Amino acid sequence: MCNPNLQCLLSFGAATLLGFSTLAQGTIFETTSAYHHIRVTEANGMRTLCFDNGTESRMSIADPLTGHFEYTEYFHLAWLWNTNLQKVLMIGLGGASTQRSFEHYYPAVSVETVELDPAVLQAAQDYFNFKISDRQQAHLEDGRMFLRRTLSRYDLIILDAYVQSRYGSGIPQHLATKQFFEIARAHLSTNGILAYNVIGSLNDWHAQVVGAIYRTLRTVFPQVYVFPAQSSQNVVLLATTAAGRADMNGLRQRALLLVRAGRITLPQFPARLERLQPMPPPSAASSPLLTDDYAPVEGLSEATDAQQ
Repeated sequence: MCNPNLQCLLSFGAATLLGFSTLAQGTIFETTSAYHHIRVTEANGMRTLCFDNGTESRMSIADPLTGHFEYTEYFHLAWLWNTNLQKVLMIGLGGASTQRSFEHYYPAVSVETVELDPAVLQAAQDYFNFKISDRQQAHLEDGRMFLRRTLSRYDLIILDAYVQSRYGSGIPQHLATKQFFEIARAHLSTNGILAYNVIGSLNDWHAQVVGAIYRTLRTVFPQVYVFPAQSSQNVVLLATTAAGRADMNGLRQRALLLVRAGRITLPQFPARLERLQPMPPPSAASSPLLTDDYAPVEGLSEATDAQQ
């Protein structure tokens, strides 16, 4: 979710000049909700979901299982720490790339999605092949409030929710604090994993945000693993409840066994593991611990941008 995209910026500019009286070229749907200015565009066989001036999700029209952003595939690596995933919770729907993928590749897995914006849910159903079923449920609610109220436990909780700020797409502060991560951990099963998509990089753009999320996760979870995407400015953090640090060779062997057994059929699964970084983000030591009383996520984005 939330990758800078020229197509969306051009579409937004054209619509602004026209006063939104005419849909910009390539735009097949457009609306303004209480949370976002939402557009769905098509070009070169790809359908793209845009929030405000950023890209949230992408899908091939001919093959909805392809065309997605690379970072979403790192969520699948949770299988390496829990080979019995059955129940998944995802906070943030967007264009439902992860939901479609999990539903296709793992027939025994059910996914619940919590999405705050009803207009996003409608767009996902109308334009991005998101279908509610027994295995694919959706809740219109704030993600933190949902976790506080539910009695369910999950094998994997995925965070991919973003809001618009003056610095572009940003992480909702109440979904990035130590207190929130404690709530999330209390709703994980034995060997449960929390996966978090952070827009940023390890050394440059928004590195302080990545470092702050990593440091905060480490106060709640014994281990946090870092996977920077190659084709976009996204870093996926996998936080595990297992105390010991996994060995890279052991993870490779487990990935190979899962693929050979036919339990994992996602293309590129072993290759995604090779993006695992051996060290914490360089900014983790200097980034603040995020709490409900102090979570300057927007300020960290401003500070990072000012250094560029």
